[in-house]
Amino acid sequence: MTAERGDAQVEVLGVDACAQGWVAVRLVDGWFRDAHVCKRLEDVAVGADPEIVAVDIPLGLTDQGWRECDLLVKDELGPLRNSVFRIPSRPVVETSVYKKANAKCREVMGQGLSKQSHALFPKILEADRLRSSGALPLHEVHPEMSFRAMAGTPLQWSKRTWNGQSHRRSLLAEEGVLLPDDLGTAGRVAVDDILDAAAAAWSAHRIATDRAKSLPTPAQLDPSGAPIAIWY
Repeated sequence: MTAERGDAQVEVLGVDACAQGWVAVRLVDGWFRDAHVCKRLEDVAVGADPEIVAVDIPLGLTDQGWRECDLLVKDELGPLRNSVFRIPSRPVVETSVYKKANAKCREVMGQGLSKQSHALFPKILEADRLRSSGALPLHEVHPEMSFRAMAGTPLQWSKRTWNGQSHRRSLLAEEGVLLPDDLGTAGRVAVDDILDAAAAAWSAHRIATDRAKSLPTPAQLDPSGAPIAIWY
């Protein structure tokens, strides 16, 4: 895989939330360069100069109604559609106490809120603040959509199964993203988080080289005019 832009190097990061904070995989010209872990999303690019930072976290919130991208990606993932969480509007996401957020979600969205979705809200808001600052070139991705694009069809196995992890690592390798056995300190991160970060980095390279697609196209816009879309 090459940069496809003369001699200029294309450096990108793919980022996934993990128990330790955030894990990032860096590609240069589409090839694996390194991986690292940091506590804060704003620190993922320290020591790097990425054109694109693709992150597996919702970017952009509505003031009312569901995000179109979540619904569209769900429809593309077949048996893995439940890996996509529908993210409610900003008033719900900004409610920190689960019981109150659940009640707010029922009030404004017409249905309740899972505790799993609510657990994502602090990281969603962290990413939201960072995107608003313009400090990093953030784009939203969903790794399962990235893997679907690699495979050309929805995947059948969960990323937490042996078959699922083996298949995803093979798909990455076929695209030139060869993950080494030794990832240094990043090797302490859960396997599925590493695979997701690598898939995000693959999509980041596609964005940087103008080969990516997004759902929806054109993007939905948040109240500030910023795009709400999932890239792959």
